[in-house]
Amino acid sequence: MKICWITMYVRDMKESLQFYTQILGLEVKRTFSAGPDMEICFLEGNGTDLELIYDPEHKTVAYGQDISVGFIVESLEDTISGLKEKGITRITGPISPNPSISFIFITDPNGLKIQLAEQKKS
Repeated sequence: MKICWITMYVRDMKESLQFYTQILGLEVKRTFSAGPDMEICFLEGNGTDLELIYDPEHKTVAYGQDISVGFIVESLEDTISGLKEKGITRITGPISPNPSISFIFITDPNGLKIQLAEQKKS
């Protein structure tokens, strides 16, 4: 079994797409309408896609405090610098629980924690 996508409801599709494409660099794979005013967008995740759903009938978007979506980055130092250049200032970390990995957390426009991790080469 393989995870094919992660689904997230969003408060504002335009704002969320801006974050995931311009801040994190994901690419839009496909978008479509799923009824009146409901928008769905899949972002390329190199094996596990991110599905964003905007539904005006879904009034509240809430993510648990103990959940995050993680992405591997080549260089955590370069990623932090790039985030700051793009106006992302609320960065938690870097955290390095062991010598093989370091990561930071940022928050998307809907309050979901995003983990950006660099795996150290041995």
